[in-house]
Amino acid sequence: MDLLNTLVEKGLRRELPTREEALAVLATSDDELLDVVAAAGKVRRQWFGRRVKLNYLVNLKSGLCPEDCSYCSQRLGSKAEILKYTWLKPDEASQAAAAGVAGGAKRVCLVASGRGPTDRDVERVGKTIEAIKEQNEGIEVCACLGLLSDGQAERLRDAGADAYNHNLNTSEATYEGITKTHTYADRVDTVQKAHAAGLSACSGLIAGMGETDEDLVDVVYALRELDSDSVPVNFLIPFEGTPLAKEWNLTPQRCLRILAMVRFVCPDVEVRIAGGREVHLRSMQPLALNIANSIFLGDYLTSEGQAGQADLDMIADAGFEVEGAGTTTLPAHRADALAAAGAAAAGGCGSHASAEGAGCGSQAPAEGGGCGSHAGAGCGPCGGHAAPAAEHVAAEAAAAAATEAVPAANTARTDLVAVRRRGAGTDLAPNA
Repeated sequence: MDLLNTLVEKGLRRELPTREEALAVLATSDDELLDVVAAAGKVRRQWFGRRVKLNYLVNLKSGLCPEDCSYCSQRLGSKAEILKYTWLKPDEASQAAAAGVAGGAKRVCLVASGRGPTDRDVERVGKTIEAIKEQNEGIEVCACLGLLSDGQAERLRDAGADAYNHNLNTSEATYEGITKTHTYADRVDTVQKAHAAGLSACSGLIAGMGETDEDLVDVVYALRELDSDSVPVNFLIPFEGTPLAKEWNLTPQRCLRILAMVRFVCPDVEVRIAGGREVHLRSMQPLALNIANSIFLGDYLTSEGQAGQADLDMIADAGFEVEGAGTTTLPAHRADALAAAGAAAAGGCGSHASAEGAGCGSQAPAEGGGCGSHAGAGCGPCGGHAAPAAEHVAAEAAAAAATEAVPAANTARTDLVAVRRRGAGTDLAPNA
């Protein structure tokens, strides 16, 4: 297929595809799907080999958000029955992070709902970062706190943050239809502030909100222009109690095409499968690892993911390996540029930005921690054994599922959407 050969050649040269080529990927047929995945896989292996980076979300503050992001279960006016709690203490957050690190995560993503942090919030998160790094040597930390004010990115960097996540989510043309309490330009500004401070910029999108192919291409091209080191791809989790609760627009095949398009447009960046992968990719998740080189481990911000051990088994069974803490995620040319930017931003005396600085992802989809964030993929800690109560609930759910008829092709699996009731902010052990 001439299109795919052209895209592979461009990806190996880090050359930007044309918009027409990117749109053509999304328009391929199911008969061509495996060819699309194989082509994207060649580009993925060129820059990242067969490594899979594990990231772990800790929801520092859940719910209670004043923003009106339509996709988010934590939004103003949300009737989703999610966990709601105010700031975790630094030691609580560090304990939660340790569970993810024990499961193999090399990056911890600290997420807090809200429009953006106050200076007191930045100080609080700074202490949390310090606590995590004291207990987990070599671990990267990404903050995701919403819109940043001047100087806040620098303070987070000085506290030890390696990256900052703030997703664009959708195209500029459609943004106002998703959120009205802040603008697309506000989000771009925050990503630029993170860059300027020498932090690794992490910014991604949410697919499945009713957008067109053109919208998807627009937002991915915007992410490339922003030069994000990490691009989390979230698939909308249509939470009951949110305006987008009825938006079930994705199939596993559609998700794979979207991931492939992102890989072709952003060949040498960390592409992360974020929130909603269990709901929409389902049994096709292992195939998606041929395109993306990063996932979240365990649960998300306000929804449950598959068990952490299931994630590890999936990676191994698909012939991939978990990326170790001593391995640089990004290709050398990006890692070197990030290190130089961090040193320059810190006044030449060094920076906390990691050489690999792969941004944090977000989940941002359906739950989307506040205005900034990992929409849809929030996370409670993972690693360790689930509490007996959680195991009992899981066993009952599995038994019930086994008695149901096999769903028809392309049918939405609403039964896979589960609100997080364990991990950070609860007395139950995290998902592992």
